[in-house]
Amino acid sequence: MVSQRPFWQRKSLAEMTDSEWESLCDGCGRCCLHRLQDEETGEVATTCVSCKLLDSHSCRCTDYPNRMQQVPGCTQLTPQRAVEFTWLPATCAYRILAAGGDLPEWHPLVSGDPESVHRAGISVRDKVISETDVDVEDYEEFIVTWVGEE
Repeated sequence: MVSQRPFWQRKSLAEMTDSEWESLCDGCGRCCLHRLQDEETGEVATTCVSCKLLDSHSCRCTDYPNRMQQVPGCTQLTPQRAVEFTWLPATCAYRILAAGGDLPEWHPLVSGDPESVHRAGISVRDKVISETDVDVEDYEEFIVTWVGEE
């Protein structure tokens, strides 16, 4: 008999297929924001400055297959390294599942609606500025606190 529980509740991250892994992304766009780390305290602050490849309305990468070549420092998330990604927002499915939690009700896999992440105020939709429009020296002026990160 096939389990009625969704794959993310019955499989570990490492057991998921590539398509299951990719479907965990809620499309919030927060992983594509620049972060600043305080050299003295190690504290990390998130800005509203996005990667040049982020479409600020869809909250998706405009060149996902080639992002690693186009953006030095772009990080590829993998099941094997999921627990290392503590810089991801607390609302991120990868981080939540790696910590043993369950997906929130607004997550598209739970709601069945890709717009639910935007309606819940979790995404960066139309709230960011591209790195191409900001000098790196000015990033500190763009530090923000996002919903769920308080």
